Order: sequence, then structure tokens, then C-alpha cells
Amino acid sequence: MAEYVKLIYDGKTYELPLVTGSAGEKAIDITKLRQTTGLITLDPGFANTGSCSSAITFMDGEKGILRYRGIPVEQLAEHSTFRETTFLLINGKLPNREELDTASERLNQTSLVHEDMHIVFQNFPRNSHPMGILSSMVTALRSFYPELPVVQEEINITVMRLLSKLRTMAALSYRISVGHNIVYPRHDLSYCANFLNMMFNSPVKPYHIDLDIVKALNIFWILHADHEQNCSTSAVRVVGSGRVNLYAAVSAGIAALWGPLHGGANQAVIEMLSGIKESGKSLSQIVEKAKDRNDPYRLMGFGHRVYKTYDPRAKIMKKTCDKILGKLKISDPLLDLAKKLEEVALKDDYFIENNLYANIDFYSGIILRAIGIPTNMFPVMFAIGRLPGWIAQWKESMDDPAWRLSRPRQIYTGPVEARYIPIDER
Repeated sequence: MAEYVKLIYDGKTYELPLVTGSAGEKAIDITKLRQTTGLITLDPGFANTGSCSSAITFMDGEKGILRYRGIPVEQLAEHSTFRETTFLLINGKLPNREELDTASERLNQTSLVHEDMHIVFQNFPRNSHPMGILSSMVTALRSFYPELPVVQEEINITVMRLLSKLRTMAALSYRISVGHNIVYPRHDLSYCANFLNMMFNSPVKPYHIDLDIVKALNIFWILHADHEQNCSTSAVRVVGSGRVNLYAAVSAGIAALWGPLHGGANQAVIEMLSGIKESGKSLSQIVEKAKDRNDPYRLMGFGHRVYKTYDPRAKIMKKTCDKILGKLKISDPLLDLAKKLEEVALKDDYFIENNLYANIDFYSGIILRAIGIPTNMFPVMFAIGRLPGWIAQWKESMDDPAWRLSRPRQIYTGPVEARYIPIDER
């Protein structure tokens, strides 16, 4: 039996359908609200608004749950690889051996970028932020690899190209930015190992592939692969609703991810730690400063917009972080400071009562620094990880029979009507 929510307005009663998701969450369907009542809803930040129905990712912020296609992220981080998780998100199921081997082969075959693109990369100013370069070059991919007819096999080729080339382009932008020679992808290395080799291999010091670091990078990218309708994913869906090509939609996602409140949060953590170190203040002073509601200063990497308990990804990332730091035995004052800050915050009543636990950005910033990733590349690492989620969400929206061009409404607060005044009378 259908369920409804009653809305009483202007002496009339309206019945709004109640929609229930497969995991039990409920939503009021307001699709025909304006048509039947003349009203719209106002929800700044869309914290209470569902923009779509999706079968990709489920998260429960109150219970600290995150699942991809129904599989808990904890299981994927422990047993899966980024390639396999990518297949799961985009295709809706775990691959068998043959499917995974075929996908891996395609990733290798499409890993090179057009040689003419190197010239474009080299003409960006040396101080350009990698996210700006990446967003621009993803858009440019359409010029080098034009749109294909919209049939499933052709879409699969475009998807594989983007998955493989984004990783190559990220490493390429870093190498060019520091004036080093370009390292080409190798067919004998896995997805994550290939990226690390393209980043750090040198003629004077060949890069040693450490399987623990490869595993850590796999986990990092798996944990970032999708996160429901976040800022960048929403951007991909909104831009994609105009039926733009996949490259343009993903480029929009990269641009949205760039900010310090989203994909740049892990970079902001390291910059915050540098600021604390340079300030000369004690950690207790810093914590008190962050707790002062009249002080705009905030600790980056603590708390989460959705999770009202511990971020499930943070638990996994912390375990991985501790393992890598223990193995590498790195002497880094910022990493030491991060661990001390975590200890202070976790014992503070204010942080405990307000569920301000260290989140994934806190630990991911630490682990990326530990394995040698430059700070300005942190958001790029996030983008590579989030790419399969963006693609899966784009595909799902393209196939959605209820598709509509995104066109939000607004509440106008300006002058009702104003008279034009000729310039000589002003």
C-alpha cells in the first residue's frame, strides 16, 4: 500500500508520495510539489534533498556505514584491489578472472597519452596547480580522442581510456612541473605500481616497488572511489545532465574537488600542521583556539559533514597509516606532530561530545606525505581515486529513464521592480 505525507497549506491538504530505498531510508517525493501547490522547497547546501535514486553507493552517517554495490568498504579494502573495485562500481558486479584480466589488458593498452599532449603540458606555467592542469587536460582529451558513437562497447572504450590516461596524465604533470624526464607506463606493472613508478622512477635512482606501499595506495584509492552524492559527484551529474561528453563531466568533477572543503582537505591538513609548527604554540593552545566559537580557526581533518560517528574509512586509513609509518621509520616533524594532535583531540571532551573524530582526510594526508607524494598533488590523488565513482554515476544518470536536465529553483530576494535611470540622471 502506497504511503503519503500530508501537507496542509492555504486550507488545502496535499498528499506527497513517500519513497523508501532498499536499505530503508525514506524520502518525500516533491516532483509535483510546485505543479500542485505553487510552492518550492528551500534547502541551502542540499543537506536534506535527494537529487536522484542510485544503486551505486550506500552510506549511513549515523551508523558509520559505507558500501559499494552492497559490499562493505572494509571488505573491499582488505581483500580487493582498486582495479577490481573500479569494475564493481562501473559495472555493478565483481568481475570474474577473465573479465578482470580483460579490463587490466585494456588499461595497459590505453595508458599512453598522445605525444602532442606533452607539448600542451609543457606550456603550462611551472607554478600551475596540478588540479587546474588536470581539469584542463581532461577536457582536452576529447580533441585527441573524439566522442564515439553511443553504443555500450564504444562507451566502455572511452571509460577505459579515461581511467588509464588520468593516472598517466597526473604523473606526467608532476614530472614536468619539477623539470624531470617523462616516465612512460609499463605493461608489466599493476595499476597502482605503475603510477608510483611513473611518479618516482629516475635514471640515477631506479624506483623500488614496495608491495606494502602499493597495497596502501590501493586502499587509499578504494576508500575514495565513491561517496554518494558529494560536491564533485553532484557536479558530474549536474553537468552530465546537459548530455555533455564524459570528459567534460569529469573535468567539472575535478574542478569541484579542488576546494579545501572537499578534495583539497587532505592538503589543508598538511598545511595546517605546518602552520601549527611555525606558530610555536603548544597543541593544547591550538585545540583551545579551535574550540573557541568566536575564533574562525578550525582544525582540518576532524569531523565530517555526513558522518555523525566515526568515519568508517578513517579506521581503515589509520591502520594503514600506522603500518606504513612503522615500516618506513620516517623522521618527519610534521608526521610526529600529526600523531600528537590526534592523541590530544581524541582525549578532549569537546571533540568527543561533538563527534569530531579524525576523518579520512587527516590520515590520508599523513600517508601520502609518508610515501613521498608532494602536497600540491594530494587533491590529484583524490581525483584518481574518485574517478570510477564519477564514471559510474555518469553512466547511471545517462541510463536513468527519469532523467531530467538539472535546473534548480530559487527564492528571489531582490527589488520587485525598478525603473531604469538614464546615465546622465544618475
